[in-house]
Amino acid sequence: MPENYYVEHAEGSVPIKMWTRGVPVEAEARAQLANAARLPIVFKHIAAMPDVHLGIGATVGSMIPTLRAIIPAAVDVDIGCGMMACKTTLHANDLPDNLGRLRSAIERAVPHGSTPIRKGRDQGSWENPPDTVKQIWRTLVDEFEALCELHPRLQKTNNRKHLGTLGSGNHFIEVCLDQDGVVWFMLHSGSRGVGNAIGMHFIELAKKDAEVHQRNLPHRDLAYFEEGAKYFGDYVRAVG
Repeated sequence: MPENYYVEHAEGSVPIKMWTRGVPVEAEARAQLANAARLPIVFKHIAAMPDVHLGIGATVGSMIPTLRAIIPAAVDVDIGCGMMACKTTLHANDLPDNLGRLRSAIERAVPHGSTPIRKGRDQGSWENPPDTVKQIWRTLVDEFEALCELHPRLQKTNNRKHLGTLGSGNHFIEVCLDQDGVVWFMLHSGSRGVGNAIGMHFIELAKKDAEVHQRNLPHRDLAYFEEGAKYFGDYVRAVG
C-alpha cells in the first residue's frame, strides 16, 4: 500500500514529509518549508498538511517539532484560536424548517466580528461581559496580570472583553447534524486581541534575541527561544 505522503529533501535539511498528493503547493510555501527544515532545533522531520500555505516565516498547515526550543512565528499569532463541537439533546425533528430566528438569536448572544478603532466601540467585544464571562476571567486574571507586569504591552488588548466572543475572518458557529440526526454546535473561535498581541510581541522579542545568538537563521521570522533563554518561560506562560 503506498504511503499517503512523499518526502522532499532540501539541502542541509531534515526530511520534509508532504501530505499533499494531488494538491498544488505554492513555491513560496515550499521555500518556507525548506527554511524551517534547516533549523538546528528541528526534531527528525517536518510535515506539510494538504492545506499548507504561506505564513509568517513558517507555513500555515505544517507541523514543525522542535527540541528544547520554541519558534513563536511557527506557533503564529492565532493563539487561542481553536475548534470545539458540543453535542446537544436535540434532534433534527426539534429544529424549525427555517433556521433564521435561531441564527439571529446566536448573533445577538455572541459578539462577533471586529470594528476598526476609528469607528468607536468594538462591536465584536462585550460592552459589559456577562456573569459567566466574569467568573471565568477571575480564574485567569492573576496569571495574566503577573505576565503584564513583565510585558506591559499586553495589558491593553481587549482581553476580558473579548473572552467568549467569536472573532472575524473564517471563524464561525455552526448548527449541524450527525449521522443519527442529533444536533451539534460546532465552534471555530478566534484568537482575538490578546492572542494576536501575544504572538506579535514575542515574535519581535525572538527576532531581537536572534540578532545576538542566531545570526545564521535561514529567515529572521524563524527566530526561536531556546529552553532557559530569558523569554522562553514567559512565552510558554503567555500561550497557556
